[in-house]
Amino acid sequence: MTATIERTTTASGATTVEHPRQRAARYVFAGIRIALGWTFLWAFVDKLFGLGFATGSENAWLNGGSPTKGFLGFAASGPFQGLYQGIAGAAWADWLFMAGLAGIGTALLLGIGMRVAAVAGGLLYVLMWTAVLPPENNPFMDEHLVNAALLAGLALVDAGDTLGLGRVWANLPLVRRLPWLR
Repeated sequence: MTATIERTTTASGATTVEHPRQRAARYVFAGIRIALGWTFLWAFVDKLFGLGFATGSENAWLNGGSPTKGFLGFAASGPFQGLYQGIAGAAWADWLFMAGLAGIGTALLLGIGMRVAAVAGGLLYVLMWTAVLPPENNPFMDEHLVNAALLAGLALVDAGDTLGLGRVWANLPLVRRLPWLR
């Protein structure tokens, strides 16, 4: 059986030959990007409106609830428990957390600003990991660290270019001038 080789055009306009496995990998990484983006954006929407999944309507941010008070105030454990309990429910923490969830989720879903989204998302995942040390089912490893590493990998392989607006974003004058925004 012979593999079909496709020709693709890169952002610089050069034509390259792509193996079917490379194409499949691009779509797998795009799917992971979209899945992680959805988890961030869904957490934002659920906490904003209190849809009853992780947040009840009485605790919705729009109804005066705090997106950080419950978890940080009552579930934080380990060496950073006091730190997290101290910021639980603070308005600045609520705003930063919600802006982070919305921004990271939107960027990942659209495939834009992957480097910024990977750094911000990785930082948020590591902070969530430190809020419950040690993890429940492992001495140190849990899905927060795995997802932080995945975000770094997605940025490194330009996962926003497949099923996303990454190439369009990369060609914006501001992004061309400041490549860290890519």
